[in-house]
Amino acid sequence: MALEVGLQAALVHEISEDDTSTAMGSGDVDVVATPRLIALAEAACVAALGDADLAKATTTVGTRIEFDHVIPLPVGDAVLVSARLVEVDGRALRFEVVATDDGDRVIGRGFFGRMLVDRSRFLARTQDR
Repeated sequence: MALEVGLQAALVHEISEDDTSTAMGSGDVDVVATPRLIALAEAACVAALGDADLAKATTTVGTRIEFDHVIPLPVGDAVLVSARLVEVDGRALRFEVVATDDGDRVIGRGFFGRMLVDRSRFLARTQDR
């Protein structure tokens, strides 16, 4: 499958104590932390590219996050995070991400940017610093 608009993936995650704002240091309430939702959204974006025909040396890295976290979820609830590739501009990729709860309420949504990079060259640049 080629890299094209419409690629998508979804993942389900049950909120645990490790996923809370308190545990992650992003707040002091025991509900899903915004950084955890962002990490789940990034994972969904990567999963959406799983069937794409990328060169073996190519990977993607995150470049931009626009995300609204609008409803808290307590420990024990499940979240469904879906990502859909909505734009390909050269090496730049843009995904629409939506997180919902068991009742299909939108708890977060936004857009995530990722960039196609040559894995070896990218890692070599981190060593040059």
